[in-house]
Amino acid sequence: MCGIVGYIGPRQAYPILIKGLHRLEYRGYDSAGCALISDTDNHLNIYKAKGKVSDLERSATGKDISGSVGIAHTRWATHGEPSEVNAHPHLGRSGYITLVHNGIIENYATLRAQLIKKGFSFKSETDTEVLVQLIEYTQQKLNCGLGNAVRNALRLVIGAYAIAAIDSRRPHELVCARKSSPLAIGVVDDNSEFFIGSDAAPIAEYTDRIIYLKDEEVAVITRDAPIKVYDLKGHEAEKEIQHVSLDLAMLDHEGFPHFMLKEIFDQPKVLTDCMRGRIVESPYGHQPAVALSAVTRHRRELLRAKRIVIVSCGTSWHAGLIGKQLIEHFCRIPVEVAYASEFRYSEPVIEHDDVVIAISQSGETADTLAALRTAKDHGALVYGIVNGVGSSIAREADTGTYIHVGPEIGVASTKAFTGQVTVLAMLALALGIAKGTVSQEEYETTLRELSAIPAKIERVLLQNDKIRLLAENFTYAHNFLYLGRGCNYPVALEGALKLKEISYIHAEGYPAAEMKHGPIALVDREMPVVFVATNHDALYQKTISNMQEIISRHGRIIAIVTEGDEQVKAMVHKTIEVPDTISALTPLLTVIPLQLLAYHIAVAKGLDVDQPRNLAKSVTVE
Repeated sequence: MCGIVGYIGPRQAYPILIKGLHRLEYRGYDSAGCALISDTDNHLNIYKAKGKVSDLERSATGKDISGSVGIAHTRWATHGEPSEVNAHPHLGRSGYITLVHNGIIENYATLRAQLIKKGFSFKSETDTEVLVQLIEYTQQKLNCGLGNAVRNALRLVIGAYAIAAIDSRRPHELVCARKSSPLAIGVVDDNSEFFIGSDAAPIAEYTDRIIYLKDEEVAVITRDAPIKVYDLKGHEAEKEIQHVSLDLAMLDHEGFPHFMLKEIFDQPKVLTDCMRGRIVESPYGHQPAVALSAVTRHRRELLRAKRIVIVSCGTSWHAGLIGKQLIEHFCRIPVEVAYASEFRYSEPVIEHDDVVIAISQSGETADTLAALRTAKDHGALVYGIVNGVGSSIAREADTGTYIHVGPEIGVASTKAFTGQVTVLAMLALALGIAKGTVSQEEYETTLRELSAIPAKIERVLLQNDKIRLLAENFTYAHNFLYLGRGCNYPVALEGALKLKEISYIHAEGYPAAEMKHGPIALVDREMPVVFVATNHDALYQKTISNMQEIISRHGRIIAIVTEGDEQVKAMVHKTIEVPDTISALTPLLTVIPLQLLAYHIAVAKGLDVDQPRNLAKSVTVE
């Protein structure tokens, strides 16, 4: 969940570390810190601050920030409250070794007790300080270098980690390792400098050549020499350098006040990119067709599937609920959608002819990755749907499809959600036409409508100012209800989640018909109720009946409706219109106003939209 940056090479490390931390701050912003080996005397300088990276910069102002090797960290707190003492890097008792860490050391209490018996003391509440002290103890016991000390210490560790460590007595060396937490190493062609990052964001500006460590691998990086990678037993591993491209413009605000708003407005472009090369002209004429290489390569396993299980968390789980409806409609295959955190511990019944779809924006979500491994252990085919190129889920899944929506920096997911739904729609159509469970006419109509979605989102975004003015009327609210039916029920869940995440207003999403089985007790003149109520299916009139139940109890309704819907407009407090499309694709349009509504309410309340309290983007811990 935290962000790690490291550098070793001929340049000054501090500017690279700080820029990298800013690019990883979506991973955590409770505290930040950096460690540098000084150019002048090889002294280890450590600077830490509670709060954001900008607080760290202020803390380091006027101090010795020289050094061409360093490590840095931005924290999402697990063990120990956010504070300067608990901030990383943590220092060994000798003052020579320091370390940054992402993950959780599950047996830290046992290790801590053992180290106390050996005379070690601790200043912080963190599991990370236990790890750095363990490495120092191991180094002293074995009389070895930092790489061997890290490797042998990690053999005693239970849990997840990505670490980077330096020793001021070895100023030309940086050591890093990982297990169940991501870590990437950027390599310059001549091995003159190396960049470390929790993902490619802090690396891509300097090189596109990246090494991804596997679980329980330790990399010893020495200036002007090739990287050496070992497993925990000391066997050297050959590593392939991957070429990773990243659109650096997507890491900047580009004139928008927040990343979240920029990423909402990115959606027409990135969904076009997501479909490019995948919706093509049929070889049998000018009709559209889906071309997914993953489906082509694993056609037999996918077509024989008797059941599909989707595992995911948070916003990706909501996308999975829509995927269930799409796959069951077009493919007539039963689909279950499970929270990955529950799936992995539920003794799931998985058969060899099941397909498990793992959905994750980052591709590093710890619970989803563990669920993937559980499914593979049971012999199921695993299909990954991720945004993070080269991520753990992308590497470990049997096959899959990237959503290709570019880096998503705002903690509250927006374009990743619509990218996931777009890929699920293409997958459902590709399987449906191969199985013969969707007619050619419906297949072509749906593909044409899917291709038209980006332009229709553009029309929704034209209402941004209207939604901003509407949002200002609801900053008083303490509770919201979001209601929808069919494909729009998951959209109601997603709208409620967005509002909770960034405005800190309690919100709940329900199927509209379930509202009268309890939640209606909350409705009064102060309760805003958002209905997602497009008028293209059989549930429309039933949804209007549900609206009447709210109106009769004086609730204030905001309705997301199809363009030209005068019936609902005459009934409710406010409406936001979206273009018409077929029922299966409505979530791609109806979610956009809900993203904007949550955003503008949070801005009107003066809140930090991109970095809401207690949250982080990539959840790599349980």
